[in-house]
Order: sequence, then C-alpha cells, then structure tokens
Amino acid sequence: MRNIVLVGFMGAGKTTVGRLLAKQLEWNFIDLDKEIEAACGMAVSRIFAEHGEAFFRQRESEAIKRLRQCTHTVISTGGGAVLRDENIDDLRKCGILVRLEAHPEVIVNRVENDQHVTRPLLNQPDRLQTVTTLLAQRQDRYKLADVSVDTNNNTPDEVVQKIKSLCHIHDRKSFRFQPVPVWLGV
Repeated sequence: MRNIVLVGFMGAGKTTVGRLLAKQLEWNFIDLDKEIEAACGMAVSRIFAEHGEAFFRQRESEAIKRLRQCTHTVISTGGGAVLRDENIDDLRKCGILVRLEAHPEVIVNRVENDQHVTRPLLNQPDRLQTVTTLLAQRQDRYKLADVSVDTNNNTPDEVVQKIKSLCHIHDRKSFRFQPVPVWLGV
C-alpha cells in the first residue's frame, strides 16, 4: 500500500489529522472535498444547493478514481465517500483505509466550532439527531476500513501516533501495514 486514506463521519478529524500525519511523514496531503471544489469551481455547500447531493456524489466518485495514481499521500475523504461500493473499491486500490471515529455529541461540538466549513447535510434544526441518524446509516460502511482510531478524547498528535503505529510507519519510506485484530479495541 502506498497511501493512507482517512474515512469517517464529518467532524471526526480527518482533515486536521490528515494534514498533521502528512507533515510528519513528509507525504502529500489531499482533501477530497477541496479537490471536488476545485474541479467544480465552487464550494461543496454551493454544489449541494445548486446541483444536489447526487451530482456531488458523482463528482466525488470521479475524484476518487483519479487518486489511484497517488503515492506517499494522506487522503482525507468526505464523510459520505464510503456510500458507494465503487468508491470503497477505488479507495482500497489507493491505500490503507483508516477510520476515524467520534461520538455524535463530539461531532456536533466540533462542527459547530468550525466556522470555516459549511456542512450542507447538517442544515437541520436538531443537529445531534441528524448526526446520530446519519452515523447509524453509515456505520456498516465505515466498518469496511482496515483499522479504526477513536478520536473522542485524543489530541490530533495522539491520533497520528496511533495511525503510525497501526500502519507500522516510521518514516517517509517505511510503510508496512499489518491488520490489527478488531478485538484489540484500538
């Protein structure tokens, strides 16, 4: 495997952790939502408003296909990138899938404090209920990741260290993934 692909719900820490991990490894960093915004010439919130979620998901699948040529890259996906089987297959071809997990209350707190990002799917009166429902709907998809890291009570640095440990990454060139049994509760 030549890349690390971060998956998980919005607000789980994929972008923050991804940037930090890439910096420490001296790898490239790609934020999939930013790639889609660049390709469409507009923000994700505007894509959803003007073209709808189906249009966005199609652009997302196209962007994921282009990622297969990357090496030594940390890729932060959008929370719904795992909804399509073809995306899961293409992301697996990119690299190792690392799921970042967080409780619904933590997610709501994080996204409410993030003034720079608009979350179109959370434009609902009861954000906690929306997050809880969406998480439940996507849970089986997120479980398809190779490893999971809990981000609830960990700093981004701690999450990065856990990812590096789970993936046996010590520097820019050493990368040997060996799956960790789920029962370890990582």
